[in-house]
Formats: sequence, C-alpha cells, structure tokens
Amino acid sequence: MATTAPRKRGFPTHQLFVLSLCRICEPISFCSILPYIYYMTESFGIAKNENEIAIYAGMVTSAFAFAEFTTGMMWGRISDKFGRKPVLIMGLVGTMLSMLMFGFAKSFPMALIARAIGGGLNGNVGVIQTTVAELATEKEYQARAFAVMPFIWCLGSIIGPTLGGLLAEPVKRYPAVFHPGGVFEEYPYLLPSLVSASILVVGIIIGTLFLEETHQILREKPDIGVRAGRKIVGFFKRHSSSRGNIKGPKGYSSPHNQQEEGLLVSGGSEYSTFANAPTTNITEEEQVRKRPPTTKTFTTPVVLLIVSYGILAYHTMGAEQIFPVFLATPRSPEPPHHLFKFTGGFGLDTQSIGFILAVQGVASMIIQFFFFPLIVEHFGILSVYRFCMFLYPISYLIVPYIDFLPPSLSMAGVYAVLLVKIVFAVLSYPCNAILLTNAAPSLLVLGTINGIAASTASICRAFGPAITGVIYTQGLDLGMVGLAWWANAGVCVLGGIQCLWMEEGDFYSNHQTGEVVTDGETGRSVVARTTRFVAGEECNEHTMAHKVADEEDANSFTEEADMGGRERS
Repeated sequence: MATTAPRKRGFPTHQLFVLSLCRICEPISFCSILPYIYYMTESFGIAKNENEIAIYAGMVTSAFAFAEFTTGMMWGRISDKFGRKPVLIMGLVGTMLSMLMFGFAKSFPMALIARAIGGGLNGNVGVIQTTVAELATEKEYQARAFAVMPFIWCLGSIIGPTLGGLLAEPVKRYPAVFHPGGVFEEYPYLLPSLVSASILVVGIIIGTLFLEETHQILREKPDIGVRAGRKIVGFFKRHSSSRGNIKGPKGYSSPHNQQEEGLLVSGGSEYSTFANAPTTNITEEEQVRKRPPTTKTFTTPVVLLIVSYGILAYHTMGAEQIFPVFLATPRSPEPPHHLFKFTGGFGLDTQSIGFILAVQGVASMIIQFFFFPLIVEHFGILSVYRFCMFLYPISYLIVPYIDFLPPSLSMAGVYAVLLVKIVFAVLSYPCNAILLTNAAPSLLVLGTINGIAASTASICRAFGPAITGVIYTQGLDLGMVGLAWWANAGVCVLGGIQCLWMEEGDFYSNHQTGEVVTDGETGRSVVARTTRFVAGEECNEHTMAHKVADEEDANSFTEEADMGGRERS
C-alpha cells in the first residue's frame, strides 16, 4: 500500500499579518498618551506641587491595567467557549470607546473612568497569545511567530508616541491650522485620541472581514464576516482581471466555473488557514469534557511562568510610566554631588519625549525582528529568559546616574540606558509566552491559562505604575530621584530568584516527540500536544486537532474509570 509522508503545516503568514493589523491599533492608542500624560495630569489641577504629578499620572496609567485584571480571566474563558475572534474584536471596540472618552476628559476622575472602561472591555493580551499559539503549532515556527506580536507592539510604540507628541495641544503648536476658540482649545488632547480611535475603527473592520477563528473546534463554524471579506476580495480580483484582460495560467484570473466560485466563497486554500477542515457537529458538553481538569491545567511550570510574568509586568510597566515623567521633570539647579542623594530630570517637552519613545520603538523592532529568533535558536528559550531575569536590574540601576553626565552627553546617556532596557524587554516577553505555551497541558485550555496570565500581569501593571509613581514622588521629596528606579531593580532580583525553580524538561521533553508519556500523579498515560501520525494517514489541521482531542477524551475516560475503580475498591 502506498504511503504518504506527513505534511507539515507552513508558517501562518496570512493570518499573522491580519492579526498584526488588528494588534497594532492597541499599542498606538496606549502609547500615544505617554508623551503628554505629565502635562495632561498637570492641567487637571489635582496635584498640589510638581512632585505629586507622578502619582496621579501613574494612577491614570494603572486604571487601564487594573480594570483589565478584573475581567482578564473572564475574557479568557469566554474565548475558550465562544472563540478568540469575538473577544479580539470586542477588545478593539472597548479601546476605541476609551480613547474617545479620554480625549474629552477635563478632570482626573473622567480620565480614570475612560481608561478603566478600555481595560475592562479588553482581554486581548491573553487571547492574542492563545491565537498565535494555535496558529504556530510547529515548534520550529514558534520563535518567529511569537516574535511577531512584540514586533508589532514595538512598531505601534513608534507610531503612538509620535502621534501623541505631535498632535497634543494643536492650537498651541499649530495656530495657523487650529485657530483659538475651537474644540481643540477646550480639549487640547482630543486630536491624538481621535486619530487613535480612527485607527482602531480600521482594525475592527479588518478583523471582522479577514481574521479567522483559531479555536480548535469553533473554527469550523461559519463566519459571516470572513465570508463577506472573501467576497470583497473576489469582487476586486474579478474586476481587476476583467479590466486588465490579464492572460496567464489558470488561477491568475477570476473563477471560470461554479466549482472555483464555490471555493472562493466557502474558503479555498488561497485564503483560509484551515481550508481543508470539514464541518463537524461537536456539542458544548463534548468540548468541555475534552478539556483537562483544573488540577491538571495549572501545573507547577505553568504557575511559575504566570508568577514570573506578573513580576515582569510589574517592573516593566512601572518603568515605562516613570521614564517619560523623569524626562519631563524639571532640571535641578545644581549638578549632583552625592552618589545617592541627587534630584532633577531633563525638562523635555511633549515633542522631544515622543521622539525619544519613538526611537525606543524603532530599536525594539529591529532587535525583535532580526536578533531575537537567532538568539533563542542558539542559546535556547529558557536560557535566554533566565539571562534576562538575572541581569534585568542593571537596566534600572543605571538610569538615574545619567544626571551625572555633562549636558553635551546627557542625551547620549538617555539613549544608552534605553538600549539596555530594550534588549531585556524584547527578549523576555516572547520567551515567557513560548514557555507558557509549551508548558500548557492542552491547547483546549490555553485560552484559560493565558487569561489567568493576562489577569495576573494586568493587576501587576495596575500596581506597578501607581506604586512606582508614589515612590518616585517620595524620592523627589527626599532628594533621591533614583529611588523608584532602585526599587524596581529590587523587584527584578525577585524575578531572577524565581526563575531558579524552572527546569528545562518542564517545557520541552513532553511536547517534542509526540510520544505517550506517563503522568506520575495519576499513573495514567497522556498524549503530548504534538501527536504522532502513522504512515499513509492524512495530516492536516483538522485531523491533528481532532486526533489530539479524541486522545485527550480517551485519557479522561481512562482517568474516570481508574478513579471509579479505586472508589469501589
């Protein structure tokens, strides 16, 4: 009998591109407020002095993350039940509403409410990680795939601060275009919010029309949005071919028969990531039954990585918030003379801060795209992650000491400390995401795991800027501008110690071969996520998903039988 070699699924370029177009809208919106958050908070008149501005700016930044924490686990479970795509679209809608409200905010409570609404309606941090994991099922593609979303965040962090720095206070900066007495004078920070909201509308449309569901079971359900998107693409292709009278091999012109027309509408391989998946009727009860029990979902490696993710989110978000505040803090009238007791920032305006943050995004994007895959391929994911966690404190310890540099070298010092911080951030976040995916016992619960991880990171991101802002203000009162940076370094040390409990075998040995392994706690056999296929068996996305699901189902019945036997005995 003839045999067929198993066919590997290629790199999901098309869907990652669509997902990236949706994802880039959020960092643009999130980062656009950073250049002017200091001055916007000052305009509220709630701070008694300049030192207190950092506290309230940190609270505004934290409101989004705190609200995201309260709903993150819920969105993760919703994505497991109803699919990844609806949650992603809802996150974009929530962010759009948040930006519109934030632009019209004239008081501190209004700004807090606007940010909280955006965070509460946004569960995209964990769901996007799940979506990428379900798209890149081959391990050789994981480093490239998981580097895409941080790369997109870096790209958005270039565009966002640039927009915020250039468009804030337009009447003051561009009086020839925006005349006094209009809406932009009454709401000086509305223009960047409107532009960000418009970008989000584009992302919502793209996601609705072209983003495919990646849930192993729910992706087989009809998607009206994707069907409409394929019809639009098909219309323009036929229109372009008929106008240009393009001649060439079959497949370069519009469909010539009903079979090809049906392929275009229902999902051909040219457009669909999961084109060969037939339709099956799987009930919700069967889907739930196929999932591992909760005790098997949150294993020790998964818990360790979630805790590590929280620590990472705390100190990185705190640093992201106080860095522009540090740049905007007025200069000290006297140069520093003490190793620890000195104060003063750089007194930069919104445009200068926006440019610096844009440069940070460019450097992050370059390192993420060109160096991250090579580094993790050579040294290994866990080794790179440990390296970052152990040495991360350096990136914070050195920041305040750029005050010691002469004025001619001060900006060079700013970019130098930025580069150090960028390297650690760019390497650590995707490594954590890959390790968490490899540690998950099943893709069917990956949405729940990433939802918990996102909630943990969100609460840490909520407390990070707020606590760091308080410490920064206290440090200014004590004449120690570096106090917040050194406190952040102390948190990094805890993250490095926590990494010592992570072992290489927890993330690779059970998922590389696809062989049956034994669970030491229950004594039963379980199937690794990557399933082995016999020669001659068709190997496509649908077959792989259901083979894994069926094997997990059989394992769950075996476990139930074993438990029943032990109870009867």
